Amino acid sequence: MGFGEMPDGRPVERVTIGAAPGVVVDVLTLGATAHRVEVTGGDGVRRNVALGRDTVAHLLGVDGFLGATIGRYANRIAGGRFPLDGAPVTIGTSDRGNSLHGGPDGWDKRLWTVASSSATSVTLTLVSPDGDMGFPGTVTASVTYEVDGATVRIIHTATTDAPTVVNMTNHSYFNLDGDGAGTVDAHTLAVYADHFTPVDATGIPLGDHAPVDGTPFDLRTPTLLGPVLRVDEPQLADAGGIDHNFVVRGAGLRPAALLSSARTRTSLELLTDQPGLQVYTGNVLGGPGRDGRRYRVGDGIALEPQLSPDTPNHPTWPSARLAPGETYRSTIEWRFGTL
Repeated sequence: MGFGEMPDGRPVERVTIGAAPGVVVDVLTLGATAHRVEVTGGDGVRRNVALGRDTVAHLLGVDGFLGATIGRYANRIAGGRFPLDGAPVTIGTSDRGNSLHGGPDGWDKRLWTVASSSATSVTLTLVSPDGDMGFPGTVTASVTYEVDGATVRIIHTATTDAPTVVNMTNHSYFNLDGDGAGTVDAHTLAVYADHFTPVDATGIPLGDHAPVDGTPFDLRTPTLLGPVLRVDEPQLADAGGIDHNFVVRGAGLRPAALLSSARTRTSLELLTDQPGLQVYTGNVLGGPGRDGRRYRVGDGIALEPQLSPDTPNHPTWPSARLAPGETYRSTIEWRFGTL
């Protein structure tokens, strides 16, 4: 099904997978984007719980990364510079002098190709040429969305023909009360992490990870979001809310977070095999949404599994380096439930 056209006339496709009463996902080839995620709430009502924009022009012209596949490098790299095998690399910057989500023309703004699709899954691919946004190596990336009842599985892969760095994620914003229902202040969130990553005013790590004990970032038990976001604390003030990496306990595919809404009696358990989870409470969210509405700060929350921000400049953290003959792989699961 068509969704519109790129500025050069190439068509943007929309692929629908899944079936009611389970999850139904609309995936766009623009940005390999999870455009809609429709679920049945605990109140018995079906609703779309993922934020999105109605037109190609809005997706390309307004920042936010709503639902997009992020690459080559999710999150920030300080000053757009890092060493790779002893040589300096300079990449495009897009956020207060830093590279964010791949730079000013990241994978969220690219037209991906549908490699295969069925009633319950779709795989999209993208070739990112050597030098793309300054990154070395030609990278071939793929993302697969699979729906199994109330679960959505997202599998990212990438290969390269020269050493480079890769860190992919999905940037969906969720509101379990429904897109357009207002803020997520009344949602509760648990993040299964004993440490988080303090950052400077531009979102770059200040050093190593720090314990969550005694901070507003202690979300190890379900916590109401609204009061946390209004705590007088420098890290929250600088970011305008939560925009921080959490170091998820354990390894392999395991639970990282649990988001829930008492209003619609709906929950979302997120699983990942990545070491970190960037939690972003929509601190500068805005721009056009659906049906003539405009988004406001806090209208959704993004839960982005990935490597830690600025990892290429932190050699003791899990590495983002990808070499020829290796395959980058990451898996996300969204498990929707009822309260």
